[in-house]
Amino acid sequence: MMRRKGFIGGVLVLVIVLVLAVGGYFLMNSRTFQLAGHLVSRVDTTDKVVALTLDDGPTDRTPDVLKTLAEAQVPATFYLVGSDLAAHPDYGRAIAAAGHEIGNHTYTHRRMVLVSADTVRDEIERTDAEISKTGYQGPVTFRPPNGKKLWSLPHYLAEHRRTTVTWDIEPDSGKIATTDEIVAETVGKTRPGSIILLHVMHKYGADSLAAIPRIITELRTAGYRFVTVSDLLQH
Repeated sequence: MMRRKGFIGGVLVLVIVLVLAVGGYFLMNSRTFQLAGHLVSRVDTTDKVVALTLDDGPTDRTPDVLKTLAEAQVPATFYLVGSDLAAHPDYGRAIAAAGHEIGNHTYTHRRMVLVSADTVRDEIERTDAEISKTGYQGPVTFRPPNGKKLWSLPHYLAEHRRTTVTWDIEPDSGKIATTDEIVAETVGKTRPGSIILLHVMHKYGADSLAAIPRIITELRTAGYRFVTVSDLLQH
């Protein structure tokens, strides 16, 4: 009898561990929920407004990205990495001077799970300091690398009243997609209040960059207007 109870107890412990592990995995990767603070993946609005967000960098692709946006007369929100800003301060200043919004994407682009409160603070505040050096003076929202977060990160953001911004459209995340595929997925999934994520700064970002003018043209034809994340949040 004692052996049977021990076996049952061991099974229950294993089940609990598995439930917690699975729950933690989905919580870590959720685009729509976090344990503390304010998270936005899309704004609930009937207005045909969307935000174009560009992750990582700045890199040597920055001038081409800025030229593409200028030609289309579209504002974007750049979620920049602190270490890349420190390495390319001129690109950071160029983004700010062009009137785009800048968000915080951590200093090292590490996955912000199972990390200490001190690590979270260092990653965010060092990046804030680099953003300040660009001359940008607008609101600074936060985007976790790969969208991952558990407790320490949301707790810090909640304490400092920082908004976590994820996305509802990611046509080039975790895969090499063609320009046609990126355009088709973005246009097909966009709704009023959508937040579009593209990775134009990467070495494989040429197709994503080439997709931007076509995405803008098709969505404008459908009646959409492009705004920054902060403007979108006002809706």
